[in-house]
Amino acid sequence: TPTPKPSPKPTPPPPSPTPTPTPSPTPTPTPTPTPPAVYRWSELSYDVTGDGTGPEMRLGSSNWVWQRDGVEIAGKRYPHGVSVHGGSSVTIDLNRACSAYDAVAGVDDLAAGLGEVAFSVYADGARLWESATVTGGQAAVPVHVSLVGRRTVQLIVTPRSAFASVTLADWAESRFTCA
Repeated sequence: TPTPKPSPKPTPPPPSPTPTPTPSPTPTPTPTPTPPAVYRWSELSYDVTGDGTGPEMRLGSSNWVWQRDGVEIAGKRYPHGVSVHGGSSVTIDLNRACSAYDAVAGVDDLAAGLGEVAFSVYADGARLWESATVTGGQAAVPVHVSLVGRRTVQLIVTPRSAFASVTLADWAESRFTCA
C-alpha cells in the first residue's frame, strides 16, 4: 500500500507591522509672563517730550526737579534719586497700568543738616502715604505705595522748619513698577 504523503503545512502569513500608537499631543506651554517694567523717576521725561507710553512728569503743574545719578542721605549714598526743594509738588501721569511706587525719602546731605520736611504720596487726589517729620542727618524712610487702578501720582514735600527754602529733599531709588 502506498504511504500517504503528509499534507503540507500552510505557510503562516507574514507578520503585520505593529501599529504605532498615536502620540498624545504635547501641551502648549504657558507663555512666560512679561516681567513688570520699572521706571526710575530719575530717568522720566516731561509730558511735553515723552511719548505717553509710560510714566511722565507733568511740566505745567510741577515744581523744580533735579534728576540725579547719586544722592546722599545721612551719609548713605544711593545711585539714583531726585532732589526737590523743601516745599514742592511734582505730578506724574502714569499713562499705563502700574502696581507700585517705591523709594526712600530724606533730606539730602547737601543741606548740611538743615531743614525738616514731611513727604507725602497722593494718587488721583487721595493721600496714600505720609512720613513723619524727617530732619537733616536722619536716615531715609522707606516708601511703598500700591498704585493698582491709579492714573496720576503727586509727590509732595512739605516744609516743617524755617530752613525749607535751602533744604534739598530727596526721593532716592524712586521707581514706578508697571505692566
